[in-house]
Amino acid sequence: MSPRTGARRRRLGSIRLSLILLALVPSVTLTAMWGVTTIQMFSEGLRLRAQTELSRSTGAMGTDATLALQAERSLSAAWLASPRGSRAALDAQRKKTDVAVAKLVGQSEAIQKAPDRISDRLYSVLGSLGSLEYYRDQVDNPTDITPEQALDQYTSIIDDQIHAFQELSQVDDGDLTSQAGPLVALEHAAELVSQEDAQLTLAWPSGHLDDKTWVRFAQLVDSRRWLVEDQIVPQLTGNAKTQTERILQSPEWQTLQSIEDQVLSARLKAGDGKVSLPDAQKRWTAAIDTLSRQYQGLIRQQTTELLTRSADKAHRLLVTAASLSAGGLIALLVCVGMSWRITRSLSRRLRGLRMATLSLAQERLPDVVAKLERGETVDVESATPPLDYGRDELGQVARAFNTAQRTAVHTAVELADTRRGFQKVILGIARQSQNLVNMQLTRLDALEREHSDPDVLKGLYELDSTASQLRRYEENLVIISGEQPRRSWREPVALIDILRSAVGEVAEYQRVEVHTDEEVYLAPPAVADVIHLLAELIDNATAYSPAPSPVDVRATMVAKGLAIEVEDRGLGMSEEDYASFNAQLAVPPKFDVVALADDLRLGMFVIAQLAHRHGITVTLRASPYGGTTAIVLIPHDVVVREIPDAATPEETAVEGTEAAVREARPALVAARSTPAPALEARRDGLAPLPRRVPQTSLAAELREESPSAEEDGSHEEFTAERAASSLAGFQRGTLRARDTDPEDPAAPEEVPAADTPLSSAPHADR
Repeated sequence: MSPRTGARRRRLGSIRLSLILLALVPSVTLTAMWGVTTIQMFSEGLRLRAQTELSRSTGAMGTDATLALQAERSLSAAWLASPRGSRAALDAQRKKTDVAVAKLVGQSEAIQKAPDRISDRLYSVLGSLGSLEYYRDQVDNPTDITPEQALDQYTSIIDDQIHAFQELSQVDDGDLTSQAGPLVALEHAAELVSQEDAQLTLAWPSGHLDDKTWVRFAQLVDSRRWLVEDQIVPQLTGNAKTQTERILQSPEWQTLQSIEDQVLSARLKAGDGKVSLPDAQKRWTAAIDTLSRQYQGLIRQQTTELLTRSADKAHRLLVTAASLSAGGLIALLVCVGMSWRITRSLSRRLRGLRMATLSLAQERLPDVVAKLERGETVDVESATPPLDYGRDELGQVARAFNTAQRTAVHTAVELADTRRGFQKVILGIARQSQNLVNMQLTRLDALEREHSDPDVLKGLYELDSTASQLRRYEENLVIISGEQPRRSWREPVALIDILRSAVGEVAEYQRVEVHTDEEVYLAPPAVADVIHLLAELIDNATAYSPAPSPVDVRATMVAKGLAIEVEDRGLGMSEEDYASFNAQLAVPPKFDVVALADDLRLGMFVIAQLAHRHGITVTLRASPYGGTTAIVLIPHDVVVREIPDAATPEETAVEGTEAAVREARPALVAARSTPAPALEARRDGLAPLPRRVPQTSLAAELREESPSAEEDGSHEEFTAERAASSLAGFQRGTLRARDTDPEDPAAPEEVPAADTPLSSAPHADR
């Protein structure tokens, strides 16, 4: 299989479907991309807004709780260091802490909707806050744990809160996440300073630190200094960096670092495992109070600004998503609309081109052919209006179609001209042949009247029968040329005479048996065509059935008209052949030169042509005898049931004398072999012949020369010799009758020859 063949098999069913898919696939793709992009952008904006709201509701409140716990831890350390001091500051701070914690606990529903990594941290914070009262009791009245353990519980809660805030700062926006990093580090640094303060506040009354506590203090100082110098300061920008640098350069911060250095260097002087603290409690407390207010304000400010930026970013994302979504939707609709418009336009143009093609094939070209068949003149340009589809590819196809339709119509005109010319040639040849055949029949009639020798008459009658068959063949050519034979009748003709005339035009008429009891007539316009049609069917039956098998012709009236059956006993045909021939006989036939090459098809053409003229139905089917039965159904409007009016005495005399001549021919021909059935009406399609009663129409001279069997008592068979004698007597009487009426100038032609029609048609039209 070639690649082109394989590709052709994979093509879609139609160009219209291809165009629809061509518009549908990009439209669906763009719609999907627009939908995904819109959902993604809206999801980012909504998710960032949700994270901002969560940070605002939990993170900011957690920051407040952290700062409150840090302050409470410092005051708790001071109370643990000096139990006899004032509790007013501690109690006041505990109330502030409870308010901040209550706000955080009140966000349990928001915490429940938060992501797992955040909700787990916040639930840990809430769980630790639940045990805060226990540790407060231990601060107020230490019984179970040491002061350091009580302070460590505050540190644990604060660490959980800072880690939860760190998780909240990890949003889907990278810029906001990077901005939140220094803020988290700042909170962690503030927590380290607060832890330093708690340890020193707890140790100030004793004036020294043990070695373990000093190590923890040193770790806190080193972590805080690394965090501030390496993480916070390099990452801060703008106002946050300015405020942070202002704090780091303040005297309080310098005092803080100075005291830290003194505590760290005091260990080198200690020899008993106790590190003496410098006398700097007041300076430390004053510096811590100032620094705490500064970094708490800084943390709150930066947290608020970060949440504001996050909310603004979420809002911008949503606005951008809405704008891009609307713009994308508009672009999508424009794209889809243009695609479908272009597709519809192409489809409409293709449909128009298709309709124009069908109009040419189903309307214009058949109309042109019909006009040509009617002999009308057809203008090729007016019959093929040009199609205008622009200058694109469809326009090129339309122009090619214009050329094709002009060529088709021009070819049809040329073929019609050629066919008419050929038909005229055939018709001319047929007419000339008809004239010659009619002249031959006229001369045969003259010879038949001149001779009385049975052998000579036998030969003349055989020539007469052959000439009659030849005339039928010539009429076939006239029929296929679209013309009508010139034989015509003026009065209805009896059915039996029509059947006998049809049988008389068949070569093997001896094999034909006619059976009918119907006394009906056929209208004059259909007589010649019905005789010809039946003669074709009977001739076909004798040709395709073996001799001497009979061919039966039966006629009877049925519900739909007059049915005539022609049945042979040949080999028949296949069902396919019957169907094919019946299809040809069911439609008006068209002239086809190819039909001339097959005599059977020529006969079918002639039969169909004749049947179509008078609405006659011809059907072929298998015969029970193995041959073929042809059923000819003649409609009621062709059949005449009433008996025609009686002929005038002159017509009766003429028909009677002619009947004697016609009745004599079968008797002479029958002398060859077997007795022939009643075969004659007339070869020319004359007026219906009356049934002959022997000698009733003969002249008196003939009656004297040919006495009847009753008069002479003879019962001899009517032989050829007796027929010849009767014919000779008839001819003599006719000649004498002509001589007795010399005043009539038309007398020599009033008595027709044996085959001359009684109509006004000339001899050449026989």
